[in-house]
Amino acid sequence: MKSYNVAILGATGAVGQTMIKVLEERDFPIDEIRFLASERSAGKEIEYYGIKYKVEPVTPEAFEGIDIALFSAGGSRSKQWAPIAVEKGAVVIDNSSAFRMDEDVPLVVPEVNPEDVKKHKGIIANPNCSTIQMVVALNPIHKAKKIKRVIVSTYQAVSGAGATAIQDLEMEVKARMEGQFYYPQALPAHIAYNVIPHIDVFLDNGYTKEEIKMVNETRKIMHAPDIKVSPTCVRVPVFIGHSESVVIETEEPITAEEAKHILMEAPGVIVEDDPKSNVYPMPIDIAGKDDVFVGRIREDFSFENGLSMWIVADNLRKGAATNAVQIAELVAQYQLV
Repeated sequence: MKSYNVAILGATGAVGQTMIKVLEERDFPIDEIRFLASERSAGKEIEYYGIKYKVEPVTPEAFEGIDIALFSAGGSRSKQWAPIAVEKGAVVIDNSSAFRMDEDVPLVVPEVNPEDVKKHKGIIANPNCSTIQMVVALNPIHKAKKIKRVIVSTYQAVSGAGATAIQDLEMEVKARMEGQFYYPQALPAHIAYNVIPHIDVFLDNGYTKEEIKMVNETRKIMHAPDIKVSPTCVRVPVFIGHSESVVIETEEPITAEEAKHILMEAPGVIVEDDPKSNVYPMPIDIAGKDDVFVGRIREDFSFENGLSMWIVADNLRKGAATNAVQIAELVAQYQLV
């Protein structure tokens, strides 16, 4: 099997660290690996397969000889460095929103649209975390019954906002327990014992950028431009694991039992649905896992052909790092580099 030279930009961040762990766990065929970050993080050590590597500052020369570059460093850094990495001969798999809606950049969830990677022109986009888990669960139902409309409310972990947001929750809980005051550094409001209906910036239409990502990305990934998506994205005081309450309307009637059977056969999906025994997915149980978990599957009585479900996934893994590594595996499988 061919081995690849791989670089990770943003290697010291929460998602970058998870990418390293997933590459090792899935035994991705690597000949040489480079860990890249800002000047501030350069010189730190990262262990991979028991060997310690120095984090290098990102420069054009850092991409020399690289076959696959995994980016997890924010949109502005991706826009700056992705074209340079591509020019040096690398295929870039980018975790930011910088290129997701570019017509020339495939937006890929391997369980949904794996063949789209073949259309790449150097850059492949990794979708938004909340979109990834939703389309993994919805696509098999869409193939069977064609979904017309999606109403989704998300319950998103603080880790989706980065390492500083994780610290915000830790520090604020501690401060409140001690009768002290702590104001979050990465989040727009207090997160301890609270929920915040605000992720990313608000747009003129009243939705947030995070919510509009779910609309546009769902349509692009599922090749379904006519699906209507109504999202509300909420930050909750959970460290890892996004949860979603999803209601769909299909063109053809579908029962809860039909939906369960479809999902039990779907790639990357695990059905946990026995409410009589209090069995349903929860973020505390799925942290560290790569699948998308679905439960509370039931027929929705508020409109015809309605179905409700509860979807949970680890946002750092399937919502980011694992999906990116799965894309890299497709690049290798299809010999695209």
